[in-house]
Amino acid sequence: MIGKKIQTAIDEQINAEIWSAYLYLSMSAYFERQNLRGFANWMKIQWQEEVTHAIKFFDYVHSRGGQVSLKPIAAVQIDWKNAIEVFSETLKHEQHVTALINNLANIAVEEKDHATNSMLQWFIAEQVEEEANAEQILVQLKMIGDNGYGLLMLDRELASRVFVDATKAANNL
Repeated sequence: MIGKKIQTAIDEQINAEIWSAYLYLSMSAYFERQNLRGFANWMKIQWQEEVTHAIKFFDYVHSRGGQVSLKPIAAVQIDWKNAIEVFSETLKHEQHVTALINNLANIAVEEKDHATNSMLQWFIAEQVEEEANAEQILVQLKMIGDNGYGLLMLDRELASRVFVDATKAANNL
């Protein structure tokens, strides 16, 4: 049975993951409006990933005999100045999510909940990848600067990203 403190913290994380999904879907919509469909694709895949992360937490709580308590999802930003601002916000957001996951791991350790701590190791590794991906694109955007051709080349590259549900392989429920 999952403890009350960790279950409450995971409920908050589910909300954060769904909010993240909304944010990335909003960013995708922004890029669609800019006719940068590759960037829109990249963000839409981020949206899909965040939804699968929320479901992984959701399923985990139920596998431990808990009851998920869903909360309202706050509104997200809908407009940005440019791609650099979007990816600056993306990196900042992923760093925030990393802090949330680390806090969950700290609670699991404090509560001596080894099962939850074990499950969270996948998310900890995932956040390293999430931050690195966002930072790489941000650095590339800064290198491109105002070069429209460079932006279009990066847009074309980001269009090739496909969704792979990494939680399925990591799902040991």
